[in-house]
Amino acid sequence: MTPPPGWYRDPSAPHQERWWDGTAWTEHRRAPEPTGFGAPPPPPPQQPVPQQPVRYQQPMDPRQAVPHMRPGQASTVPLVTGGGPGQRRSAGGGGRGKAVALTTAAAVLVAAIVTGVFVLGDDDGPEARTPPATATSTVPEPVTATPTPSPTPTEPSADTPAVVEDQLNGITFPLPDGWVLPKYVTEDDVMMTTDGTYDCPGDGGVCRHGLVISRTVTANAESSPKVLAEQDIEDAADDAYDRDLIGNKPFGGLESHEQVASGPVAVAGRAGYYVRWRVKTAKGPGGYVQSMVFPSTVGTESPILVRYVFDAGEDGPPLDDMDRITEGIRPVGDADTGGGVGSGIGPSN
Repeated sequence: MTPPPGWYRDPSAPHQERWWDGTAWTEHRRAPEPTGFGAPPPPPPQQPVPQQPVRYQQPMDPRQAVPHMRPGQASTVPLVTGGGPGQRRSAGGGGRGKAVALTTAAAVLVAAIVTGVFVLGDDDGPEARTPPATATSTVPEPVTATPTPSPTPTEPSADTPAVVEDQLNGITFPLPDGWVLPKYVTEDDVMMTTDGTYDCPGDGGVCRHGLVISRTVTANAESSPKVLAEQDIEDAADDAYDRDLIGNKPFGGLESHEQVASGPVAVAGRAGYYVRWRVKTAKGPGGYVQSMVFPSTVGTESPILVRYVFDAGEDGPPLDDMDRITEGIRPVGDADTGGGVGSGIGPSN
């Protein structure tokens, strides 16, 4: 409801009164009149005043700017708090009220100066002002990112078998059916193992039915693949079926061996040599061990040693896997170069 015409405290200058014509503020101002009775004097004729831009820093709460008295009342007695015209509450009378009123007026004046509110022209009424906007948080709501599925290994097709890369020696191995990448293996040069484990029949521990190992020969000045393969086969048999790295005997110890094959072999386009033993153990079915040596295709062409360890018996991998893996060894980045047992590339001595 719009207040009736009258003199009210000026919202832009609390120490003065300003004429409200019932619909808008006019430009007529005066010093507060002492308290008295009778109708308020009429305002002087209103002259058009050019509008000037309003500069402000923060909107003023209309409930603080609206005078809280009826027309004709003094600006300080009685003190009125809260609400607009028609909604007032006396804060006390007498001298105490005047003191409180002066204090409040001073506080309002200081607040107006601090906030920098300069209202030069306002057509809105005491109760038609827009309340100050409530500050809201600009912090964005947390956004939960849509989880991206992790890439999964591509399943090899029948025409493109899976391969295992030996980056140190610059070669790749085919991964036949039943073979997997090494897991929970202490040796860092194991390229692949058969899938699954079993309890070793000897001193305990966990054994695997098949291993393929690739390493560079660095502790021997010899460069002949035949000599190196013949020297390594005994160590390969001991490491696989006699004692492990901590001195246990997973198969109860190595009892005997028999050489079942040896000869030249072409590996990754290079002339190599291999030796294969059949070993018997105190416990378990024993197995097959093969040492194969050939020159590297990268760097200084240091000899590469590949060991095959296959358990014998119906649980062991087929011996044909040795030949399939050998034939599938390739230089990194060259899928056409191959070889195999019996391939002639040159002398291997």
